[in-house]
Amino acid sequence: MQNDEKRREPRLRALKAGRAVVSGGYSTFDCTVRNLSAGGAKVVFENTADIPAHFRLRFEDGTSHDCEVRWRTPREVGVQFLDARAG
Repeated sequence: MQNDEKRREPRLRALKAGRAVVSGGYSTFDCTVRNLSAGGAKVVFENTADIPAHFRLRFEDGTSHDCEVRWRTPREVGVQFLDARAG
């Protein structure tokens, strides 16, 4: 089996409630984080059509990350945490 893993850090399975915050906080979309690493996550939405390429992902515990969508399906997005980049 070939390993096509391109991530810098391994992702761990997760089941966390979250919210995508867009338009400077004027719109939000409920979501579930299905896996998580220091540098990104796989996020599940009811529908990804209205999810922009950049948004803020806020977790129930109050932590949040600025995100860039790296891939997209009708119900899921893979995001990179922009605030986790090493300069």
